[in-house]
Amino acid sequence: MQKPFAITQGDAAGIGPEIIAKAFQDAPEAMRGCFVAGSVAVMRRAAGWLGGLPVACLEQANEALHVPLRCIPVLPVVQAPSGLPEPGRVSAAAGRMAGEAVVWAARAALRGEVAAVVTAPLHKEALAAAGEPFSRFPGHTELLQAEAAAHLGVPVEQVPVRMMLANDELRTVLVTIHMPLREAIEQVTQASVLRTLQITHAALARALGRPPRMAVAGLNPHAGEGGRFGREEIEHIAPAIAAARAQGMNAQGPFAPDTVFMRARRGAFDVVVAMYHDQGLIPVKYLGVEKGVNVTLGLPFVRTSPDHGTAFDLAATGQASAGSLLAAVRMARALAGE
Repeated sequence: MQKPFAITQGDAAGIGPEIIAKAFQDAPEAMRGCFVAGSVAVMRRAAGWLGGLPVACLEQANEALHVPLRCIPVLPVVQAPSGLPEPGRVSAAAGRMAGEAVVWAARAALRGEVAAVVTAPLHKEALAAAGEPFSRFPGHTELLQAEAAAHLGVPVEQVPVRMMLANDELRTVLVTIHMPLREAIEQVTQASVLRTLQITHAALARALGRPPRMAVAGLNPHAGEGGRFGREEIEHIAPAIAAARAQGMNAQGPFAPDTVFMRARRGAFDVVVAMYHDQGLIPVKYLGVEKGVNVTLGLPFVRTSPDHGTAFDLAATGQASAGSLLAAVRMARALAGE
C-alpha cells in the first residue's frame, strides 16, 4: 500500500462518525491504511460511545499507513465548534464540517495524496444550512464534481459523472439521477446513454481487469416492444448501444427492465445501465442496503460511499451497522487497483 485512503467523517450529528469508529473496531484489517478526514473531537466522542477506542491525531495523511490496528487515525482538517453538534438534530455547524471535510479529501485526491475517498453520510439540509459555498450543492456528487472541474480548469459540464450502486450480487449505473421522472425521460438521449456507457466501461474495465459486459435496460415496458409502448428505445437507446459497440465496448440491449436485473444477478452481465433513479436503485436496494455501495463514476479519482443516509434516529445509540461503510472501503480498494 503506497497511499492512504481518506474517509470523510460525514455529518457529526448522524451515524457517520460512529460507523467509522465501529469499522476500525470490528474490522481492523479492512481499515488498514485508512484515516478520517475530519475532527478529532468528533471522532473521540464517537469512539467513546463504543467503549473508548483510541484516536490518533495525524499531522500528515501518509502517517495513517503506520498507525496500529484498532486505533482511529484522524487528520484534523476541520475545526469543531466548542460545543459539538447534538446527535440527531440538523445543524449548520455539522453541515459545514461535513462539507469542509469533503472538499479537503477531494483536493487531496486530485493532488494524488490519497488513493481514494470514502464519504460517510452527510445531511443535505444541514449542508444547505451551512451557507456558501456549500448551499450551492445538493450533496456529495455535485460538490465533488465542482472540485474536479475547478482542479482541471474546465466547466462542470465537462466533468460528466454517473452514479453506480453495487453490492456482491448486482451493479447498476444510472443515466439520470435526482430529477422529476418527466424530466428524466427527456434526458434519455442517444448522447446521454452513450456517455453513460463510456464512463461505465472505463471505470469497470479498471476494476475487473477486462471489458465489462454491459446490459442496457429499456425505458418503457418490454423495452418499448418495437415502438408499441414508446419510441425511446428505437430513436435513442439502441443507436447509443450501436455506437458503443462500434467503439469496442461490450454493450447489449435494450432489454426489458423487468427481467434484465435478474439476468445480471445470475451472472449474464457485469452491470446494468438503467435509465432513471428508481428503475436502477430499487433492485439493488431490495437486496439489502447494508451491503450496498454508492460509487461516483467519471471523477478523476475514486469515490465511494455507504448506501444509506445519516440515520439521525440511530445516532449515538450504538445500533448503526458499519456493513455498508466497510463494503464502500473494499470497493474503493478494488477500484483503486489495490
